Amino acid sequence: STVSKDSLKASLLQLECHFTWTLLKEDVGLEALEETILDHIKFVTEYIIKDYNILSYVCHLKNSNEEALRNLRKAEEAIQKHYPGEISRRSLVTWGNYAWIYYHMQRYEEAQNYVSKVENSCKKLSSTSHGKIQLPEIYAEKGWALLRFGRNYFERAKNCFENALKSEPNNPDFNAGYAIAMYRLEDCAERYGDEITPCLDALKLAVELNPRDTTILALLALRLQRSERGDEGERYIEEGLQKTPDFPLFLRHAAIFYRKKGEVNKAVEILKRALALTPNSIVLHHQLGLCYKFKICQLKKTRYIPQEEMENLIQLAIFHLKTVIDKKPVFFTAYGDLGNIYALGKRYEEAEEIFQEVLQRNDLPCGDKQEIYFNYGTFQRFHMKSESKAIKYYIEGLKMEKDSYGRKKCSEAVEKLLKQKIESGLGDATGIGTLGLVHKLNGKKQEAIECYKKAIDLDPNNEEYQNALVELQLSI
Repeated sequence: STVSKDSLKASLLQLECHFTWTLLKEDVGLEALEETILDHIKFVTEYIIKDYNILSYVCHLKNSNEEALRNLRKAEEAIQKHYPGEISRRSLVTWGNYAWIYYHMQRYEEAQNYVSKVENSCKKLSSTSHGKIQLPEIYAEKGWALLRFGRNYFERAKNCFENALKSEPNNPDFNAGYAIAMYRLEDCAERYGDEITPCLDALKLAVELNPRDTTILALLALRLQRSERGDEGERYIEEGLQKTPDFPLFLRHAAIFYRKKGEVNKAVEILKRALALTPNSIVLHHQLGLCYKFKICQLKKTRYIPQEEMENLIQLAIFHLKTVIDKKPVFFTAYGDLGNIYALGKRYEEAEEIFQEVLQRNDLPCGDKQEIYFNYGTFQRFHMKSESKAIKYYIEGLKMEKDSYGRKKCSEAVEKLLKQKIESGLGDATGIGTLGLVHKLNGKKQEAIECYKKAIDLDPNNEEYQNALVELQLSI
């Protein structure tokens, strides 16, 4: 062919589209993502062009390039229908994806044609650019794509929407994306110990600008609930239920609101309604699993446990959580949830298996791993009745320095457990020395020194304690 592959590749890398936005497939479950996008297409028409664009990329990642091209044709139809007056401006991302897919199919002539279409359009739109152009709607489309790829991408998504807002500060779509990115960053910050970003104002503005979009309304409600303003939040949820009683994206958030409020039966009822509309939604399956887990724990507290109801709830919870990890193997917290359910159902071997399976994953992020260590330690302590193993795993979580929700849980649990032992007179040198280690890992040097001194009094020849003590004294 007359097209040189190398120069083509250089031009392709200049394009703004899903193939150049570093969206990595190991960060998502492809099957789950594809179903999420298909559900979105069914219920949200105004994002249809973006949805077909990203769907083409997901199809490519699943090695079905023909399917990818079909979705790009659907994007083109939607552009002709919604933006007949500015087709080339609105087609830049679509054409970029076309070029990349043809390149991967080794159809270099066609790839080059699309590269040229993008370059010519960019020249018309701005005399200085080639295949790269800073259009606010392209920043926003990139932002929405990043949000779809999970929490490693939320910071970049926020920056994209900020860039889009510079040109159009009151654009409802850009404000919605920005508010959602801020909300998710804050959500993660609480859980994974990152910086907290205030999202309340962003959500309020987005709600004003998007009166029809009940998804943002629901996020505002959840955010208010988190800062002890649940009654105010509930009014928004009720408004949303009036406005969009059959919109699964809203229903999912409404259910989370009621579960957190403790109205679990109401949450289950809403989730079932949403699941009937979008039967493949992973988030809905996970939320149902959590609701059934809550109900199991409630039943455990009753005096006469109705066995049949208990069995039924355990089966339901297992079914939904297994669905989650089958369809989205990187949904790591779901493994801990499933392990806990097996334990509650006294199915200890299966619990052990699921904990081991996830702890051996080499793509397990730090914050998630700490949380799993906490769950596994708790399983060892209360179900396997092994305090020594519980202590071991809590400390594994502490040894990882990331300051996350999971680390905090490990720290609280192991400190409480060791102090109980020491106070009840069962505190041998090992217990006191271990508490010293916990203090040391938590940066409490003075407390650690005291513990190591006590441990050495009880076990004068222990070199480990002596070395730790010297090291601490030198570091002060």
